[in-house]
Amino acid sequence: METRELRYFVAVAEELHFGRAADRLGITQPSLSRAIGQLEEQLGTTLLDRTSRKVALTAAGTVLLDEGRAVLGALAAAGRRTRQAGTSRPSLVLATKTGTSDQLLTKLLDAYAAEPGAVPVDLLLCESHTDQALHDGRADVALLHQPFDSVAGLDTEVLSTEQQVAILPAAHPYATRPHLRLAEVTSMPELPPARWPGPDGTYPDGPGAEAHNQTQLLQLVALGRTTAILPESCRANLREGLVAVPVVDAPAVIAVIAWPAHSRSRTVADLVRAATRHFST
Repeated sequence: METRELRYFVAVAEELHFGRAADRLGITQPSLSRAIGQLEEQLGTTLLDRTSRKVALTAAGTVLLDEGRAVLGALAAAGRRTRQAGTSRPSLVLATKTGTSDQLLTKLLDAYAAEPGAVPVDLLLCESHTDQALHDGRADVALLHQPFDSVAGLDTEVLSTEQQVAILPAAHPYATRPHLRLAEVTSMPELPPARWPGPDGTYPDGPGAEAHNQTQLLQLVALGRTTAILPESCRANLREGLVAVPVVDAPAVIAVIAWPAHSRSRTVADLVRAATRHFST
């Protein structure tokens, strides 16, 4: 397979519409259809089920979408990191989820800035799936939170561990409780849990409101549309009208600094070293 063929297929698989994919790629729809047909012939399998009304991925197409994204991401990452290595003014890109604890982030950046030879750090704020920024080369290092973020294919060091709290409207009957259990928080029919997008950007079915980031999630809670279970550090950013109640049986949240397993960057190593030294004391 060629890179061009993978780009064409990934565009169609993500759009599930040949016309939109062709516009996105800047080519004609007939040319795109021929390219996908040739790719299917080359692989000896059907990648897309096409009807006059819709386009759907086959099982084989789903596999190629995952593999194709990884390959294209690796190529983009190789290009960006190679260009960065050749520049006379090195820098780092740190990916973190919107709403990450300001205290954690400030401590990390201050610890690194105090190191000899520290380089500028640019922040990449992600709505969700922060780990993807490492795989596709947009970031050199990331702050991730387990068990929510995947660390597959990444090296990590633990920075901190904290418990979780339920975020509720101040007027809710549970708001005055000293603590709650997970089952109590997730089974309230009047406040169904929010739904987050999957890696493909689509939302699972369910009654809960669709959440895009933590700021929007807290607004939805304040409006009485949903509830949220978040790391305890979110207390510092709570708006008026919200309360945080400890959830005694929720899994602990582990904040880690992560980077690609194959990274040989000295600047990444210096940042990780500064972070682990600071947070271990």
